[in-house]
Amino acid sequence: MKDGLLSHLLVAVSGSGASVNAARYAIVMAKLYRCSLTGVYVVDTATLKQLSLSKIFLPEESEDYAKSLEENGRRYLDFVEELAKARGVQFEKVLRFGNVATEIMTTAQEKNADLIILGGWEKDRDPRDIVGQTHREIQVNSKVSVLVVKDRDIEQIYRRA
Repeated sequence: MKDGLLSHLLVAVSGSGASVNAARYAIVMAKLYRCSLTGVYVVDTATLKQLSLSKIFLPEESEDYAKSLEENGRRYLDFVEELAKARGVQFEKVLRFGNVATEIMTTAQEKNADLIILGGWEKDRDPRDIVGQTHREIQVNSKVSVLVVKDRDIEQIYRRA
């Protein structure tokens, strides 16, 4: 049994502005509530496989794109790790491959996370966008509570933390 309401947070990292805001929010929460923090980036190999099967990508193109996404994911996780270190928060990086929603929820369960933190919706995105579908899937199916960060002033809050 844990001592408080929150002991381990998981933030989904994608590299988008909303994802960076969510990461800053998670870092501030981890610091305030003295929680451990894990960041997860998922290389969406499930969608890449569908694109290959649909003949939109050749298998070689799909592999190259997956490698590029993996490199990006490592950079994004390193960036968030630096943000966490700057605020004295321990940060664990997790890079996964597969369906984004499934891998985020699986990681949350494996890490015994109390809360999944997602970036809020960006105004200029189509509501049918895969990110929106992924967020809905997590919110509906997660066994762990989910927080969607919409606070646009989080950078100022992060700087003061």
